[in-house]
Amino acid sequence: MEPSVTADIDLRHYTQGDLAQIRPTLLDVHADAYADRMDEEFVQRFPWFVDHWGNKPGFSCVIVYSAGEPAGFSYGAPNDPGTEWWREYITEPAEASTFAVSELMLRVKWRKQGLSERIHEALLSPRAEAHATLTVDTRRPRLQALYESWGYQKIGQRQPFADSPLYAVMLRSLRTA
Repeated sequence: MEPSVTADIDLRHYTQGDLAQIRPTLLDVHADAYADRMDEEFVQRFPWFVDHWGNKPGFSCVIVYSAGEPAGFSYGAPNDPGTEWWREYITEPAEASTFAVSELMLRVKWRKQGLSERIHEALLSPRAEAHATLTVDTRRPRLQALYESWGYQKIGQRQPFADSPLYAVMLRSLRTA
C-alpha cells in the first residue's frame, strides 16, 4: 500500500506583510488546481483577487506543505465593520464581525485526504471574529455539503461579478456556546 501524501505536512501561517513572498506560491498552486479551467476569464483574474485580499488589513493565509512542496492554501480577511454584505440574507446574529474566507484550494494530488479541513481550521482557529463567511459555486453541491459538515449554513445566493458563477453564500459561527 502506498503511503498517504499527507503523512509529512506542515501548515504555515502568513499575514499581509508576507504577501510578496507567498504570492508566487499562491499563483502556482492556483494554476495547478485550475489547470482544466485556465481558459475561463474569471479564473484568469485570480492574481487580481490575490492582490485585493492580500492587501486588506487582517489578511491571513495558511499554506500547507507536503514534504516541502506547497500542496494548497486558504486565505481571507475580516470584513470591514458595517460592510457585512451577507447581512442582506438574514436579520440575526446581533454581532456581525466576520472573517471572509476567500479561497481554499488544493492541488489535485492532495485532494480527498482531509487536508482542506485542516487548512481551513488552521486559518480560522486564531480568529477573533464572531463568524466566518464563504461562497461556493452552486454547481458544486458536494463541496457545499462539505462546508455544511464543517458547520456552515447556506443563507442565500449571489453572483458578485457578471462573469462569475452563481455562488451559495454560507455563514458559520466561530463562537462556541
